Amino acid sequence: MSSSPRPSVIQLAIKEKSALYAAYIPLFAEGGIFIPTLRDYQLGDDVYVLLSLPEEPERYPVAGTVAWVTPAKAANHRKQGIGIQFPKDEKSRALRLKIEQILGSHMASDRPTQTI
Repeated sequence: MSSSPRPSVIQLAIKEKSALYAAYIPLFAEGGIFIPTLRDYQLGDDVYVLLSLPEEPERYPVAGTVAWVTPAKAANHRKQGIGIQFPKDEKSRALRLKIEQILGSHMASDRPTQTI
């Protein structure tokens, strides 16, 4: 049994601003994203995400860490999935700024999200 399994790779294509708003996690210092998944993850698991943003042809690779888990049958009908915290690096900082630029005025909204 290996002590550090290879991180799983998840492709996440977010096609609409509203979906990006619901998934983005501004509470993490470096930003983060909620990923709906039925797979079991543990806090601290490494996850490699290929993220596509609305109206962006580029896919952004993120080597993130599971920072929380929403279990199956969670309260308030929240989707099962994981919250990925972006790493503390320049690429993540640029990605966070790109997401916040896309969301613009949505950032101040009090609409519910998949996150906190």
